[in-house]
Amino acid sequence: MSASQNIRAAIERSSFIRKMFEEGAKRKQQYGAENVFDFSLGNPNLEPPSKLNQILNDLISDPNPGQHAYMPNAGFLETRQAVADYLSADNKATFTPDDIVMTVGAGGGLNVVLKTILDPEDEVIIPKPYFVEYNFYLANHQGVSRPVPTHPDFSFDLDAIEGAITEKTKAVLINSPNNPTGKVYSEEDIRKLAALLTHHSTRRGHPIYLISDEPYRKIVFDGVVVPSIFDAYNESFLVTSFSKDLSIPGERIGYAAVHPDMSDKGQILAGMIFCNRTLGYVNAPALMQRAIVHLLNESVDISLYQKNRDLFCDALWSFGYRFPKPEGAFYLFPRSPIDDDVAFIEALQVENILTVPGSGFLGPGHFRIAYCVAESVIKKALPGFERVIKKY
Repeated sequence: MSASQNIRAAIERSSFIRKMFEEGAKRKQQYGAENVFDFSLGNPNLEPPSKLNQILNDLISDPNPGQHAYMPNAGFLETRQAVADYLSADNKATFTPDDIVMTVGAGGGLNVVLKTILDPEDEVIIPKPYFVEYNFYLANHQGVSRPVPTHPDFSFDLDAIEGAITEKTKAVLINSPNNPTGKVYSEEDIRKLAALLTHHSTRRGHPIYLISDEPYRKIVFDGVVVPSIFDAYNESFLVTSFSKDLSIPGERIGYAAVHPDMSDKGQILAGMIFCNRTLGYVNAPALMQRAIVHLLNESVDISLYQKNRDLFCDALWSFGYRFPKPEGAFYLFPRSPIDDDVAFIEALQVENILTVPGSGFLGPGHFRIAYCVAESVIKKALPGFERVIKKY
């Protein structure tokens, strides 16, 4: 056997999302793409803002030399300055370019942060359900995930978080708006969590970090605002990407930011820059770093995702599915009408409807629907959703 035991085991536990994506490809070949309703993968279906093409054309035509050369591992100074200005306008703290590390997407950013702060067997508390790749990111750096339950509306269970804190706790990792639930954690909950971490950090004499993964930050509905973790807690990291709000997941561009008043900030940032290089990312893509300077306040038309959400919610509720209305991202996370969520999504597959079992997100008894698809796909799939739930 050529692969390591760890990798063989990881493959066995690997994401249901990709498995369903592969199942979708087979079914599309068998039944025709127009007859398969694939809600398995959070792959944005909207095209990027037209401004992106204009900017890329201008950058490619730039005759100045060195456009594709190496750069500081943290990223171009002008890009980090633009991100710092953007964050300063959106938070009470004032950011400088030295507080920013440009990364290969949010996944790259999370790995950089975790590699920087974790010692072997350090624990990271994660409210569940959550994006299961976090477990693999932690394993990359010998960290241990400590999943904790949330309330029925997917808000923090602060008692559960406090009960999970041990001498090995290094951080709490949150994702808001959340994948898979669409939950946006409230400002009150963020402040209560910050107070809890402050108390335990003081008692232990060193910080418990708060890491917020926010690639869906701009995809919110009904006037909801994602609260600032930086306004609540100094020992915090923000990790994000432009994959979802600009619909450019394949371009792998994001950043990690640290609170300007984080303790030991100099050492932390030096570690992040070192890890960005030695994990093999070296630096974020040069062309996209130059492009996003002009796109920090841009996004796709979020109203189209809200329209899909409302269409799905109204129909599924009328059929008898139960779930809280998501406040952001582009996912629904209904309860399965039977305990076995894997069996239920297999029943949906008979209707050529592809979803992902909640077990894949540590949320058994639920299933995830990614509604970043054409409206016509939703409308064609709805009769199948109704037929399946009637069986139960």
